[in-house]
Amino acid sequence: MKCVLVIPAWRPEDIFSSKTAGSQINYWQPLGTLYVAACLQRAGHEVKFLNGAFMSHDEIIAEVKGYSPEFVGIYSTTFGWPRAKRTARDIKDVLKETFICVGGPYPIAMQERCLEDEDAEAIDAVVTGEGELTVPEMLQMLQSDRSLRGVKGVVFREKDRIIKNPPRPLIEDLDSIPFPARELLGDPNKYIPPPATYRRKPVATMITSRGCKRRCIFCFQIDPERKSGIRYRSVDNVLAEIETLLRQGYKEIKFLDDTFAADYNRAMEIAEEIKRRRLKFTWFVSACVDQVDKPLLQAFKDAGCWAILFGAESGVQKNLNTIKKGITLEQTRRAVKAAKEVGLKVSTPFIFGIPGETFEEGLKTIEFALELDPDIANFHAITPFPGTYLYNNLEKYGTISEDLSDFTYQGAAFIPYTMTRDEILKLRQIAFRKFYSRPRYLLRRLLNIRNIHDIKAALKGFKSLFWLWAKKDIFKKA
Repeated sequence: MKCVLVIPAWRPEDIFSSKTAGSQINYWQPLGTLYVAACLQRAGHEVKFLNGAFMSHDEIIAEVKGYSPEFVGIYSTTFGWPRAKRTARDIKDVLKETFICVGGPYPIAMQERCLEDEDAEAIDAVVTGEGELTVPEMLQMLQSDRSLRGVKGVVFREKDRIIKNPPRPLIEDLDSIPFPARELLGDPNKYIPPPATYRRKPVATMITSRGCKRRCIFCFQIDPERKSGIRYRSVDNVLAEIETLLRQGYKEIKFLDDTFAADYNRAMEIAEEIKRRRLKFTWFVSACVDQVDKPLLQAFKDAGCWAILFGAESGVQKNLNTIKKGITLEQTRRAVKAAKEVGLKVSTPFIFGIPGETFEEGLKTIEFALELDPDIANFHAITPFPGTYLYNNLEKYGTISEDLSDFTYQGAAFIPYTMTRDEILKLRQIAFRKFYSRPRYLLRRLLNIRNIHDIKAALKGFKSLFWLWAKKDIFKKA
């Protein structure tokens, strides 16, 4: 079958303040969609990928119409759901016989409610879990004009009814999945993280595992009960993909595992094998502060890793306990210190608006960020995405926005009973101002400039910093 996989059109200004978007914007390689594309190709289907990060809505509709596919799969986050519905509706208007399916975090969480939603009549089915096995099986049934009843992991329309099939078990053998179909991306240099978070282009994103054992109340997992824990790819399979990426011309890899170092020995083995094979690339990784030590971080550094992200989240232990992070402030201090000592750049995200958090405690988090003094700090608003513990228990903790455009870590979609929306947005602005205006930080940033990429990143950062001071309430919606 001819298939089109679509990410609906969006603009940086839909998420970030127009004054700071230049230093915040990121264009990730959409691994979930590319994995599904690879599985469709393996099953013999013809696949085209359209990314709304680089195309307007009208351009997407024109491309789909010209290609005339029999199947369209649309990816949707919570923020992107209105765009997904519009994309489906406009495709159905020009291609009435095309089967349209949606997948992604929001459809997985909401399931049959997506088909019941207003203006969702153009959507024929929802994938309710991992799509690598579900979508090819769905197309096999469609090709033979058979009902989708029995296809696990699908909710679909049948005449005037909505049928919900049983869920599909999570894929345990991740090595059985083909590598993402990155050849569908076009120019790989378009896909870049925020300016200061990569060293060289093109940058590939990659995951070596799926799932997480932790129970952070704001984290969305397909396996909400954590019954499957973490599913790991074999080290040989991981290295095979790395070598494939290097042959394709990629120079840097950003590993997107929730907890890359959850299996300490495996993380060490991957790093040592990268070094043993003399694979020349730079990489960026995320890890939890209680899962690393200096020997592991040194092994990362020796294998080409240049930066690591630690989810610090808060500078108040009570609030870390509330979100069930499972770490202590002292563990964060030790991990950041060890990473700096081996020569890694450190990135630490923080969140405001935690249930029970006060404005004064938010100020303590800012002071903790200054104490840690990482190379990059980010300050977000906690966001209760559908399917998370926080979303399912809102009445205990606070109120939620009905505007899905707020669900971006930027828009304060959740307001705890102990704080106001204005206080959350004010804390974000204070935090960015205080952290990035320090003379010590600015001098360090200037001394670290080595090439034209560093110059461009610094200029974008200084522009954002100017507007953080020049514009009051920069994060408040117009």
